[in-house]
Amino acid sequence: MRLAIRVRPGASRAGVGGRYGDSAVVVKVNERAVDGKATEAALRAVAEAFGVRRADVRLVSGATSRDKVVEIVGDEEELARRAEALREG
Repeated sequence: MRLAIRVRPGASRAGVGGRYGDSAVVVKVNERAVDGKATEAALRAVAEAFGVRRADVRLVSGATSRDKVVEIVGDEEELARRAEALREG
């Protein structure tokens, strides 16, 4: 499944949840947007939030942007349920 995320680097409290725009899920990370550290932290956070291994989450687009698209490998129905729950908050 592909998922749009909005990364908020340098957050005081890391976490996944909330909606940005129409459908993107907000991913707050403590790391700063330097040398890809925030992106890697966001991918780890998404993996944890969806209950999959980090290797099952791949960056599709947005390497240098706060708006990214990731691909998550797993049971499509379960991933869709979790994505909707995370968007709600």
